[in-house]
Amino acid sequence: PSVPRHTNRLINEKSPYLLQHAHNPVDWYPWGQEAFDKAKMENKLIFLSVGYSTCHWCHVMEEESFKSKEIGEIMNEHFVCIKVDREERPDVDKVYMTFVQATSGGGGWPMSVWLTPDLKPFAGGTYFPPEDGVHRVGFRTVLLRIAEQWKENKDALLESSQRILEALQRTSEIRVQGQESPPPPKEVMDTCFQQLSRSYDEDYGGFSKSPKFPTPVNLNFLFMYWALHRTTPEGARALQMALHTLKMMAHGGIHDHIGQGFHRYSTDQHWHVPHFEKMLYDQGQLAAMYSRAFQISGDEFFADVVRDILLYVSRDLSDQVGGFYSAEDADSYPTTTSREKREGAFCVWTAEELRALLPDPVEGATEGTTLGDIFMHHYGVEEAGNVDPRKDPHQELKGKNVLIARCSPELTAAQFGLEPARLSALLQECRQRLSSARAQRPRPHLDTKMLAAWNGLMISGFAQAGAALAEQGYVSRAAQAAAFLRTHLFDPDSGRLLRSCYRGKDNSVEQSAVPIQGFLEDYVFVIQALFDLYEASLEQGWLEWALHLQHMQDKLFWDPKGFAYFSTEAGDPSLLLRLKDDQDGAEPTPNSVTVTNLLRAACYSGHMDWVEKAGKILTAFSERLQKIPITLPEMARATAVFHHTVKQVVICGDPQGEDTKEMLHCIRSVFSPNKVLMVADGDSAGFLYRQLPFLSSLERKDGKATAYICSNFTCSLPVTSVQELRGMLSP
Repeated sequence: PSVPRHTNRLINEKSPYLLQHAHNPVDWYPWGQEAFDKAKMENKLIFLSVGYSTCHWCHVMEEESFKSKEIGEIMNEHFVCIKVDREERPDVDKVYMTFVQATSGGGGWPMSVWLTPDLKPFAGGTYFPPEDGVHRVGFRTVLLRIAEQWKENKDALLESSQRILEALQRTSEIRVQGQESPPPPKEVMDTCFQQLSRSYDEDYGGFSKSPKFPTPVNLNFLFMYWALHRTTPEGARALQMALHTLKMMAHGGIHDHIGQGFHRYSTDQHWHVPHFEKMLYDQGQLAAMYSRAFQISGDEFFADVVRDILLYVSRDLSDQVGGFYSAEDADSYPTTTSREKREGAFCVWTAEELRALLPDPVEGATEGTTLGDIFMHHYGVEEAGNVDPRKDPHQELKGKNVLIARCSPELTAAQFGLEPARLSALLQECRQRLSSARAQRPRPHLDTKMLAAWNGLMISGFAQAGAALAEQGYVSRAAQAAAFLRTHLFDPDSGRLLRSCYRGKDNSVEQSAVPIQGFLEDYVFVIQALFDLYEASLEQGWLEWALHLQHMQDKLFWDPKGFAYFSTEAGDPSLLLRLKDDQDGAEPTPNSVTVTNLLRAACYSGHMDWVEKAGKILTAFSERLQKIPITLPEMARATAVFHHTVKQVVICGDPQGEDTKEMLHCIRSVFSPNKVLMVADGDSAGFLYRQLPFLSSLERKDGKATAYICSNFTCSLPVTSVQELRGMLSP
């Protein structure tokens, strides 16, 4: 590679996204005091650009504008330019995205915002093309106009930015407003179900026409709704909606049939042509959803998808030391000699390539049939490519095929006169061949940043899969990742989580010069992961750490006046707003998940003030939950958990005993969303016994492993029969 002409301050950063911009002619600064001081000293506006390393349009704007010497000169002359990785600093991203959404009606990345020297926003948008077009003002023009305004109308701009900030503070506040109790759960659950049902796509599953996102929060809600309404038509519909969506996604092109795992979202209604990046948070949540689908249905199809996701993460997103990487990019070089990256290049195929790779005649099939014929028929491959040109505006996928399972295995087998088992083996052989061929292509960029929150979601995925599928290897992988977090993303001196760490040279793990402290989402998703990991492994150390982190979360983020948790801690003067997220998106909002965390924490500790806190969160979000619960399906689900009282399922027995293992297997194989599991093994000095003195009064019956179902620390009669226990676990 040639020696770069330019190098800016981002060369000293650890974030892969910031390092991608370290050789732009723009004099980029990271978010921090040096940039703020320069803006004030030189009385310059700040241009803030926020994105992430696997963001397609971020790459486009860099190629078109940030690599342009001419545009770089305009930026350097008139602005102090700051680059932020939104995954490292979700706090900064959220403040200014709130502004962009409020003023433009939309949002997304790259986010481009202009700030006064005291960090108040007054203009913003997302992607800008470099030059003026028919329908859009170009980036160069916007830069020059804003610079001119600052020169000519500085006072008016400052006044406007102050008014904007005050309006944002008013509109973004979430607090208890007169109401003193949580909203009625039946009404919230029914309204949310009706709103989801109306937006459901009967043919292809999912909850919009296009683009179509996996939205695990919707599926989790529907599973809960089914559990509470099993014998009603509404309950049956809720389950059908969730399972059909999961099946259609697994058949679709959003699922990588050769390399495993799921892409970010589908650009069309049919789950066919995806946006090809792969995010860790999707893999973690989808592994959990497919595990629940398997628990409920017993259908091995869902268990196979779980194994597929976890294979991908173990192979491609795992650090040798135990953490999980953040993402794989959508764009890559089509060949080793290509000069330009293309979206999806790593994953798509021409019909000609497939014929060349799969020429073998198939014995026993209709005459003349090759492996290629069978594979291309099953996965919807077409000679001219199977991508609708309307879904390919840049013609990057012209003549290419995105694999999508178009037929059931039974239909494909019948088409070629094969037994289904033989077909399955042939398709498997084809996929392995294509996987080997794909391994010769240049890989997409891998973002090797490791985030506490997303690692938490992935630990939950492995732990829940390990419990539901009875796969001890998955539980061990979850424990390895939790140990990684405790070593690299936790400060034992302060007792606090850190946000991020990075893969260094020779597979070392590196930290920023000034580590970024954990945000609310880091605490919430890690605490959830530790509860899931305890239930899968029964190692009480994870429980102890979870309860410590819950106390720390309360101390750093709780709002004692308006209730619920702030996303960020107090005391950072560079953050103009302390916000509470109010929408479940690609990830659930932390306040939604923390309701269930608090109820679980209370069950494991006896601290009933955590139950009170859970109720206060629901009260703070009451208006939204009653009017538009579809925006908060995970919190709507939590209203039911809160109302129905979490069951404490206690097994008295030796964890290594066969009778105890049989009971544990029964509990883990049943979908019972409002329970916590614990094993009282007779160690009266153990952590659980110290937290919950009532456990010492429970004992084995007739020397056998014995279960007790407890509610508010009052227990049922002892149960030694697995069949009886299974019946008692239903909500």
